[in-house]
Amino acid sequence: MATDDQIRSLEKKVEELTHQVGKLQDTQAVRDLQFKYGYYLDKCLYDEVVDLFTDDCEVHFIGGIFRGKASARRLYCDRFRKNFTNNHNGPLPGFLLDHMMLQDIIDVTPDGKLAYARLRVFMQAGRHHEYTDATHPLRQWWEGSLYENVYAKENGIWKMKVLNYRPVWHADFDKGWAFTKPDYVPFYTDTYPGNPTGPDELEQPKPPLWPATDVLPFHYPHPVTGKEVKLDPPQKLAQKA
Repeated sequence: MATDDQIRSLEKKVEELTHQVGKLQDTQAVRDLQFKYGYYLDKCLYDEVVDLFTDDCEVHFIGGIFRGKASARRLYCDRFRKNFTNNHNGPLPGFLLDHMMLQDIIDVTPDGKLAYARLRVFMQAGRHHEYTDATHPLRQWWEGSLYENVYAKENGIWKMKVLNYRPVWHADFDKGWAFTKPDYVPFYTDTYPGNPTGPDELEQPKPPLWPATDVLPFHYPHPVTGKEVKLDPPQKLAQKA
């Protein structure tokens, strides 16, 4: 017959294993959420994208911060959907917007209420030459970016709380990144409502774009030393005379 000490030891072990399994399940749920976001975005399903966010969400995009779900809708539906698919919620023939997400690092807080993730993005985008017009010219580009996101569990369901999309580099398909012009994608310079599809706030300082570069801060400490990564001051871009 098991002793009281043995029973308590088994109960403690069951509790530990239950916590570990719960953490693994949460980690996978967050990964699935992020990847499903990507599949919806690739196919221009912007209504479905917005439904993934918390009501108090933040979206960081090309130097702007969109606060709240209504603002997120302004970005995804009023800007992206209008520009990319003529206000059609779904893909259009001749438009490519595939971005692969990889190298995901996900950390769930001990209480299981929040999670953090860093991912790398590699995008291929553009229009087929038979589906262009004055509003949608022929264009093909590569894009490399990072995500540093925050997720919240609400009523047992994981949602996106902070989506921080940080473009690192862009390149025209035919010329490559060695010939990327500075400010390949114009950053926001004004906010809503002055800009009807603009952010609620501008990011300060303005994030750099290739060929300028920096390091997007890591949400996690160094896995061996346990220390936060401290960066040297950024160097100025060396340019030809």
